[in-house]
Amino acid sequence: MKNVCFYFKIHQPYRLKRYRFFDIGNDHYYYDDFANDEIVTRLAENSYIPMAETLLQMIKEYGSEFKCSISITGTAIEQLQQYVPEFIELLKKLADTGNVEFLSETYSHSLASLEDPEAFMREVKAHDDLVYRTFGRKPEVFANTELIYDDDIALLISSMGFRTAVTEGAKHVLGWKSPNYVYRSASAPSVKLLLTNDKLACDISRNFNNPSWDEYPLTADKYVNWIASLPENEQVVNLYLSMDTFGSFLPKSTGIFDFLKALPRFGKEKGVVFTTPSDVVAKLKPVDELSVPYPISDIDEARDVSAWKGNELQNEALRKLYGVAERVSLCDDRRLKQDWEYLQSCDHFYYMSTKNLADGASHAAFSPYDSPFAAFTNYMNVLADFLVRVEEQYPESIDNEELNSLLLTIRNQSQEINELNKEVKTLRNNILNADDSTNSAKEELPVVQEKPARKAPARKRAAKK
Repeated sequence: MKNVCFYFKIHQPYRLKRYRFFDIGNDHYYYDDFANDEIVTRLAENSYIPMAETLLQMIKEYGSEFKCSISITGTAIEQLQQYVPEFIELLKKLADTGNVEFLSETYSHSLASLEDPEAFMREVKAHDDLVYRTFGRKPEVFANTELIYDDDIALLISSMGFRTAVTEGAKHVLGWKSPNYVYRSASAPSVKLLLTNDKLACDISRNFNNPSWDEYPLTADKYVNWIASLPENEQVVNLYLSMDTFGSFLPKSTGIFDFLKALPRFGKEKGVVFTTPSDVVAKLKPVDELSVPYPISDIDEARDVSAWKGNELQNEALRKLYGVAERVSLCDDRRLKQDWEYLQSCDHFYYMSTKNLADGASHAAFSPYDSPFAAFTNYMNVLADFLVRVEEQYPESIDNEELNSLLLTIRNQSQEINELNKEVKTLRNNILNADDSTNSAKEELPVVQEKPARKAPARKRAAKK
């Protein structure tokens, strides 16, 4: 039996407005609300809402025979709550079915895993807390920003309690091996790895509406037959797709929703089940360990992190941003922390990539800027103002050692307060229990009734008279 895991990714960054040098110090609001509203609303109408309704119909029709997973960032949740709350309600309905698993990732789709381990762990916790508050589901499977992964990241997510991670089935890492197995991390053996099948995912995202493709048109029965005909011992196929693919990149008129709805029916005939990553790792054992010494991702042909860290512009912006990570974590300014989240989105650094100028990569197609240099200039102007605000909270005269000492003191004090609160709670419970015992003992004592005074005999009463 073949297991197919669909992963539908939803991410929207907070896009920056045009921010000039002369705005530094004068304007502390950085976002293009009009663009954010227009893009998120359009995508929701064309893609997110029809896709969610399709998934609900499939679950209603096929029950436990169709399951899937969704990875949605914190910044996407925030904007959808603001601009398209009806889609959030549809996601809640999907969560209530029990057939949809919500994945863990970073709050803002950030690169923190490559830059600052502590900032990374805070990002993941903030994301998972928001998912739990919004959908009532605690994420148990981790999928990093654009599936970025290496052995060091495996150690981090293992320390956070995750036992399953999804990443790219990169050819330069796998070699002759197939992505259609469960693996385990070489650096953190307790972490199971699910690797995406890029070819089968691209057959949907890139070739479904491509008349020049040899296999065009792609039908549901043909696609299921491809999966069913894989070698017998290859038991899991992981398909990681942006939800924008359905209805936006591939409009409804292409028949993409009908294709999706027909998959479970043909899957049932061929012994192909559509399930969740947690279900897969619960029934399949790892066949081998996988070592990934250098970071991989699902972007570009190289499947590395050069899309965000490939030139000096990007590295300078990242260095400046994460250089104040400790200071931001110490402050209590809610607005400053919010801006910190939004400025971490990997999209800002993707727009600075110059790879499209050198090797024909498609980065420019997704950028709202005229050039990578314009993207860098705009971001650095925003970042300059942000750094001034951080400086007002914690001046640069305080070196990192002092900050670390202060942070350690705060953590120790917080831990001590928690311990004292536990002691107070224990003592209070002991007192209440003692009071209850005393009251119970009183209730069990026999009630002694006072005897009424006896009347004097009649003869004595007469004598007295």
